[in-house]
Amino acid sequence: MPAAPPAVKPVAKSSAKPPVKSAAKSAVKQPPAAERVYAHIKEAVLGRRYEGGTLLTEGDLAEAVGVSRTPVREALLRLEVEGLIKLYPKKGALVLAVSAQEIADVVETRLLVEEFAARKAVPASAQLIGRLEELLEEQRQLAEAGDLAEVSVKDRCFHAEIVRNAGNDILSRLYDQLRDRQLRMGVAVMEAHPGRIAANITEHGELLEAIRAGDADGAAQVVRRHVGRVKVLVRGEDR
Repeated sequence: MPAAPPAVKPVAKSSAKPPVKSAAKSAVKQPPAAERVYAHIKEAVLGRRYEGGTLLTEGDLAEAVGVSRTPVREALLRLEVEGLIKLYPKKGALVLAVSAQEIADVVETRLLVEEFAARKAVPASAQLIGRLEELLEEQRQLAEAGDLAEVSVKDRCFHAEIVRNAGNDILSRLYDQLRDRQLRMGVAVMEAHPGRIAANITEHGELLEAIRAGDADGAAQVVRRHVGRVKVLVRGEDR
């Protein structure tokens, strides 16, 4: 909506105030409707409030976000490109379940990137050690609060910090492309295996200690065991 202070307030109070009010107005302006719908659906899919197999309709989504159907269609097209949903004309959008092949592909890619990054983290800078300690403590606090979605986010941040530290921008971008799939799988694992939350935090602590001790082989070994367990758990193969 174009800002028009002169039309609303024809009597100018000072030459400086109208621009300040206009800037304040634009600062609190809501994101575009399509962006709000996109964020709403994506957050719900990644947090598993919209689980795999759920059929979403344009009307329900428009009502939930408080927009018309046009921005809903735009958001759904974007999410289909990202592989989170499948559009069916005149029916709606189906939230895609995480497939066994996707799990295998993500775990394989994570192992390739993260084992390399764990070795490169040795010797570690004080900055990296401090950041990993901070993320580990945040995970503990969120786990105590029972916030599985945020625990998953911090879990992913912990690993991403090590990957970024490798200093390879191409690898970092590749790893970032796995973000959504990692978060979704992480929440699935924690919901199905609540005891895994404490185990994850313990293993993160072991990885941190190996990096702190300058043990590159030990750090890579922890990553291999830790990340490899994800495939087993998501597939429901764990005893």
